[in-house]
Amino acid sequence: MSANLLIKGLVVGVSIAAPVGPIGLLCIRRSLEQGRIAGFASGLGAATADAAYGCIAGFGLTVVSSFLLAHAFALRLGGGAALCFLGARTFMSAPAQREAQSAGDLRSAYWSTLLLTLANPTTILSFVAVFAGFGLVASPSYGAAATLVAGVFVGSALWWLFLSTSVALMRHRISPRWMQVINRLSGASIVVFGLYALSTLIPR
Repeated sequence: MSANLLIKGLVVGVSIAAPVGPIGLLCIRRSLEQGRIAGFASGLGAATADAAYGCIAGFGLTVVSSFLLAHAFALRLGGGAALCFLGARTFMSAPAQREAQSAGDLRSAYWSTLLLTLANPTTILSFVAVFAGFGLVASPSYGAAATLVAGVFVGSALWWLFLSTSVALMRHRISPRWMQVINRLSGASIVVFGLYALSTLIPR
């Protein structure tokens, strides 16, 4: 049972992390410009946020989830604005001349993606659906929930490790001129994601 849930969690973690979005673009860009470790640190922040929301859904922390969903507008507003700012800064930035290997740089990479991912509290609803599908809502089991959440974190982290390592292998083949182009494209794409996030807040 535990091994089965762990494997299911791994699959869920990969499926949540794999679609290319603003966090994926950040990870790719940082892996190309700053190296594999910086890219992986970025992805690890997203994996931590996914695990946190998985814990909230799996352990039935209704007070926390209700608070986050009640303040979803403010959180998503902040997240969308942060994406627009980050995208604009990426668009205008020159290619880095050094790898981000210092502890401060890696912490910044980790926390930036952690906070951006946490800015979308509706992720909890996705995890509620996952836990319901595995029968953990009708008959909650803390052990089973913990196993599933651990699998989600490990699966997500493995995906980010794979992506950052694969992309970093190409970084020395990319000239500064092409890195500038990548900055422009990724920055513009992140701004688009941010504008879309903000547009969802407009009443229909």
